[in-house]
Amino acid sequence: MRSSIPPLEPAAEGTSLAEILGSFSYALDLTEGQSPGHSLRSCWIGMQIGQALHLDTAALRDLFYAVLLKDLGCSSNAAAVCAIFVGDDRRLKHDFKLIGTRPEDFGAFALGGIGIGASTEERERAIGNVLENAGSILTGLIETRCTRGADIARRLRFSEAVAEAIAHLDEHWDGSGLPYQVAGEAIPLGGRIALLAQLVDVFFVAHGAEAARAEVLSRRGSWIDPALADLFIDLSASTAFWDALAAPDIESRLFALEPAQHRVELDEDYLDDIAMAFGQVIDAKSPYTGGHSERVGVYAIEIARELGLDAAHCRRLHRAAMLHDVGKLGISSRILEKPGALDDDEWRTMQSHAALTADILGRVATMRGMAAIAGAHHERLDGKGYPQRLAAAEIAIDTRIISVADFFDALTADRPYRPAMTVDKALAVMAAEVGKAIDATCFAALQAIVARQT
Repeated sequence: MRSSIPPLEPAAEGTSLAEILGSFSYALDLTEGQSPGHSLRSCWIGMQIGQALHLDTAALRDLFYAVLLKDLGCSSNAAAVCAIFVGDDRRLKHDFKLIGTRPEDFGAFALGGIGIGASTEERERAIGNVLENAGSILTGLIETRCTRGADIARRLRFSEAVAEAIAHLDEHWDGSGLPYQVAGEAIPLGGRIALLAQLVDVFFVAHGAEAARAEVLSRRGSWIDPALADLFIDLSASTAFWDALAAPDIESRLFALEPAQHRVELDEDYLDDIAMAFGQVIDAKSPYTGGHSERVGVYAIEIARELGLDAAHCRRLHRAAMLHDVGKLGISSRILEKPGALDDDEWRTMQSHAALTADILGRVATMRGMAAIAGAHHERLDGKGYPQRLAAAEIAIDTRIISVADFFDALTADRPYRPAMTVDKALAVMAAEVGKAIDATCFAALQAIVARQT
């Protein structure tokens, strides 16, 4: 069913930072192969623990965002996971979190999860590499994720306590964690709680409440801070704990807590920083898309200025352009990095990123205009685009601008299946699509911009 595309509007007064970042947390769940709402549920668990510890208001606010955004760096190792483990990075990441604590459990994961669908020779080579070099491989992957996540948290203007909690997500109480192998209370409290909350939700969703409690007990004193483990066991003894965690209104319950109710001024500069930060999360998904979101944002705002749109409109359009590919966080790197043509199933999966973009951005009422604009960037004027096959009259000028900017950058950058085109060749390819895929006025504006730059 087609839907009309609302105009890009400023963020409404009182828009909640927690709600905006909560919507983006669904993208992080997709990247990690987790069920929708994993980050929200983990945050709720973390809040129950933080409240039971009687943390002060400032510490609870830091804990809220540390757990909600614990996976900020998750896209940065997706392509490497896909390449090293020869498989679907989202599935591999999901299964990795369910590995038991015994050495043979990792071996079972390797034998059962690496190289699925690959040739026998490729699979055996990948398994051998992982089993022989597991320590260095895991250290590198986790260090990339944790360091990147902490850096993005800082870009989002969070405290050093939030950044350090994210950086230490995978450290263990006994010092066996990664990447820094710190132990005990040297691990920031936020990191200790985030790991516990993650563990609980992953096993709860996969195997139920008793399995989650058993997993915490089995890792008490090794992975998990014993005092926090004991506190969690007490809290989770009541069925009310699990009923709340599984409740369909868990999101509204979480956002009713004080950390989410605390209002942070979301001025235009802060909204720009949020868009820039998540643009970097998106681009980190693939080595071929480094800087893509930022470049599309720049081209879009330049085209908009060329067309005479006012400064405020251009700024909002720039943010939508930066986030147009957020749905790609839900696509396996095995598809994104494929050097050859996609088969029909892979192509349908790839196309789904546009609808995912609209869904992620549309979770907050004040972002629905942006969601519709960004989610339609693969629509075509001839009605043959996706995901809604919109007719030309239904495609807003903002979407037309983003489509031209995206098309141009995609052609002039390297891709797994071809090298970058020259600017002249890219413009020639695009000229053939004017009136069919792309708007003539927007393309003419791009041509004028490129001509001034050469």
